[in-house]
Amino acid sequence: MKKDKEYMVIAMEEAEKAREIGEVPIGAIIVYEDKIIGRGHNIRETTQQTLSHAELLSIQEANEVIGSWRLEDCTLYVTLEPCAMCAGAIVQSRIKRVVYGATDPKAGCAGTLMNLLTEERFNHQVEVTTGVLQKECSEMLRDFFQMLRKKRK
Repeated sequence: MKKDKEYMVIAMEEAEKAREIGEVPIGAIIVYEDKIIGRGHNIRETTQQTLSHAELLSIQEANEVIGSWRLEDCTLYVTLEPCAMCAGAIVQSRIKRVVYGATDPKAGCAGTLMNLLTEERFNHQVEVTTGVLQKECSEMLRDFFQMLRKKRK
């Protein structure tokens, strides 16, 4: 649990990079053999690309570092519960474990709305750990959306 918190802090630093450029503050890292091999933060508004989610960007970088699409012994840390698109990519990349902070009541597909990561009909299931630094991850998102609402008034 101590390592999970340490790595989630780093994912939160990635999320802060997103917030600094006006993006929804979501950050992700991928760890292999106690080394960070992938990082990403949300840049969907900046790029106007649907696929610019933190998880997908970190998976892409990890694939390049390892030289394989298979991330079998890796752990993905992400500040917000993965959506359906990201959960599908996580399963397809064979990531071993996902650790997330805040739940996502509107799009969460790692336990909230459904759990694609542990779906037994798929050929790969992912170990899921929830709620690591949940309060801090949730506050980061809440504060961002409060700021947006104030700007719009």
